[in-house]
Amino acid sequence: MNKVKCLPAVKKARRTEFSADDFAVICKALGHPARVRLLKILIDKGACISGDLAEEFSLAQSTVSEHLRILKEASLIQGTIDGPKRCYCVNPDTLDYLKELVGRL
Repeated sequence: MNKVKCLPAVKKARRTEFSADDFAVICKALGHPARVRLLKILIDKGACISGDLAEEFSLAQSTVSEHLRILKEASLIQGTIDGPKRCYCVNPDTLDYLKELVGRL
């Protein structure tokens, strides 16, 4: 896979209370093994082009793109567009927030 750089995460204000809604959205996004694996790949590699991610799976490019869309909507990943390429990376703030939410259960 190509080594690419992703833009830094946009910091979001942390809530002081447990948010069941936030927790449910993130958990739902992680509710499919392919999305968990995509997240793990991005954590390990730092950033990746969507076409390279599709090569890691025996899934159609469109299916991988749909999984990436779901992770992005939950703010677990973020992406940038550079011409025909889409680069994705993990949003570390959301991972930290998830850890906080789990800790508050």
